Amino acid sequence: MLQALPEGLLFLLSDPLIPALMVMAVLLGIFFGMVPGLGGTLAIALFIPLMIGVDPLIGMVFLISMHAVVHTAGSIPSILFGIPGTGADAATVMDGLPLTRKGQAGRALGASLLASGIGGVVGALFLMLMMPLLEPLILMITPAEYFLLTMLGISFISAVSGKSLRKGIAVGCLGLCLSFVGLAPQTGEPRYTLGQVFLWGGLDYLSLVLAIFALPELYSMIVTRRQTPHLNPAYTTSDVLGGMREVLKHKWLTLRTSIMGAVIGFIPGLGGDVASWFCYGHAVQSSKHPEQFGKGAIEGVIAPETANNSKEGGALIPTLLFGIPGSSGMAVLLLALVVLDIQPGPGLLLDQPELIATLIVALVVANLLAVVILLVAGRHLAACSSLPAGIIFPVGVVMVVCGSYVSSLSWVYLCIMLAVSLPGYWLKKHNWPRAPFVIGLVLGSRAELSLIQAMTIWGYDFFLRPVSLVLLAAMAGSLVIYFRLRRRLPQPGKGL
Repeated sequence: MLQALPEGLLFLLSDPLIPALMVMAVLLGIFFGMVPGLGGTLAIALFIPLMIGVDPLIGMVFLISMHAVVHTAGSIPSILFGIPGTGADAATVMDGLPLTRKGQAGRALGASLLASGIGGVVGALFLMLMMPLLEPLILMITPAEYFLLTMLGISFISAVSGKSLRKGIAVGCLGLCLSFVGLAPQTGEPRYTLGQVFLWGGLDYLSLVLAIFALPELYSMIVTRRQTPHLNPAYTTSDVLGGMREVLKHKWLTLRTSIMGAVIGFIPGLGGDVASWFCYGHAVQSSKHPEQFGKGAIEGVIAPETANNSKEGGALIPTLLFGIPGSSGMAVLLLALVVLDIQPGPGLLLDQPELIATLIVALVVANLLAVVILLVAGRHLAACSSLPAGIIFPVGVVMVVCGSYVSSLSWVYLCIMLAVSLPGYWLKKHNWPRAPFVIGLVLGSRAELSLIQAMTIWGYDFFLRPVSLVLLAAMAGSLVIYFRLRRRLPQPGKGL
């Protein structure tokens, strides 16, 4: 693999058309990331037909470059507007938007851009180093490990619930209940569908995330008559550089969450949403000031942004080696491999190492290129949010509605999104934590299916497997850390 890397770099430089296509792909990825609801999955799906007849390696470089930078751009609407570009960017809203309200938009954007760039590079290095070693590890991951890994993620509800664990659990249970809407995985019977056939496939997660996070922010903007002074995205180059220095200041958190995101990415079925919330929970638990999260903690921007980008390198491993998609985007990318006449499997590593090496180099270049482009254009993008609330509100609503419709392709989900946004606004108004909702929603169905499979194979004995015991200990440790940190939070009546 190391010997093939120079060949991959030479291939990218062998024809001036290839760098030009990479720049075009990065610009398209930035667009699909900034518009809520589009995302990398739709980007790949739309451009696969255009890759027919193109050199397979050039086609893969184009698609990978476009998909790799979606979450880097998704941080911009998340931080400036509180509207996540994709579901995985919702964690960035938790602290990115409060920083913007404090007049620290440049600091948040600088931190998110450098964190995304580092995460993308670490994900590519993870792909390079682990590709020859991960086959036995992937084969060890059974439904038992799937279930306990998702339960470990759900245990982070405690970490993002602030001072009220009961409120966090209640909101998380609401997300879990909505994740069970659809056909039961064991019997195929409809449940919680209210007799509606369109609900048999389950609810559209992005529409629900937009309903819980984006629309309540827009409602609040109008209700409180918030104007430009309340949302102050103006910033200078020194602000952005200051945010970048924050990433270097928290270098160990950046490195840890980059590696964690890559590891979560290579586990098929978990995906970017899990990686971002998992690492956000880790940032809360490992922080010396957990009470600042949700109010503008820069670590709350760094952790999910590194994970969002590093998981792409990890997700490529099962996709390329075994034809097992590591995320929804990788599932569409698997189709692209077939269309481009590239056969995924272990033989790819032996027969075409230069292809994998080229994709690794493309991942690194695309992530760094996106950081440069967004640094140059970020000021102009931020200026768009300095408009009065009366202008921001309709533009934001149009973005949310388009994002929901593109994601679900059904007007019914627009109605569901509007209905769910009302309790979402209630949660925001009364300071209930909203992050647990997304954790329960994303992980609930995965946990249920894995539990059924594990019980069918081992019964309750699956809890006694060695890896299961390690994961159970990690869950217990997560709760112990939460209660220890909770003691350090200011108590009512004792001052702040």
